[in-house]
Amino acid sequence: MTGRLDGKAAIVTGGARGLGLVFVRALLAEGAQVLAVDIADIGAAEAAGARAMRADITQAAGEVARACQEAFGRIDILVNNAALYASLPVARYDAIDLETWDRVMAVNVTGTYKMIRAAAPVMEAAGAGKIVNITSGTVKKGMPGMLHYVASKGAVQAMTRALSRELGPSGVCVNNLAPGLTLSDSILANPDHVDATRAKVLASRAIPRDGLPEDLVGALVFLCSDESDFMTGQTVAVDGGSVNT
Repeated sequence: MTGRLDGKAAIVTGGARGLGLVFVRALLAEGAQVLAVDIADIGAAEAAGARAMRADITQAAGEVARACQEAFGRIDILVNNAALYASLPVARYDAIDLETWDRVMAVNVTGTYKMIRAAAPVMEAAGAGKIVNITSGTVKKGMPGMLHYVASKGAVQAMTRALSRELGPSGVCVNNLAPGLTLSDSILANPDHVDATRAKVLASRAIPRDGLPEDLVGALVFLCSDESDFMTGQTVAVDGGSVNT
């Protein structure tokens, strides 16, 4: 059976756990060759059938891009999933220490930019490519106690819009995938986040149930496939039809 991503080579950052591991498995199932990159243990990604690399994207984006080219001879897809969220303490704006703020921006914004800067020239040279930035439904609605995270994801959404104008003429599409609260392993391991928002989130949804990592797979594969060739600079929300909470 032919997969929608046969012959494609993909990089998934934060690809050894949580949403990233689900994304890795989904791309593999559609025929892509996948390099999963994570700062944590990469064993689960290897067990899923991906080539895996332990690396910090804030320091080694160039090495990651080269590893993908060396392994697969190309880079067709970049899924920028690595981010700090579940491990962050919930805190008012004036209780966020500057070290934490800087770390969130370094990973969520600068890390994303560095990966794009390393991978996009390869795509431009090939005349095609798909970049999917994982953002958040909180950008539109706000989220008390998570200013650092929401601001970082807002920056990524703006980055996507600007990059779509620059990369579009080369055939490279850049889009955002914006989940609502999704019960990944990482989120469930930090119940403060779930307890603080779950009831309000469920009440805000047209489809009033918890979001699961698998709910994001269809949109992700679409954005990575040729089916989205005439779509760029957009944000696809997968959040059960959530309105302001």
